[in-house]
Amino acid sequence: MNKDQVEGRAKETTGKVKEVTGRAVGNDELENKGKIQKGTGKVQAGYGDLKEDLKKGNR
Repeated sequence: MNKDQVEGRAKETTGKVKEVTGRAVGNDELENKGKIQKGTGKVQAGYGDLKEDLKKGNR
């Protein structure tokens, strides 16, 4: 695993926690920030996956 994969998945997890917490307490702003952070993490993790695949020669 590379740095982008690890950081991306950590952001996804943190975003999911914020999203669920925001929904549970009725805080729309926190819920939306969580959704955005989760999406950002998915993109970063996907980028890391792509880098890893290219490094191994798998396209």
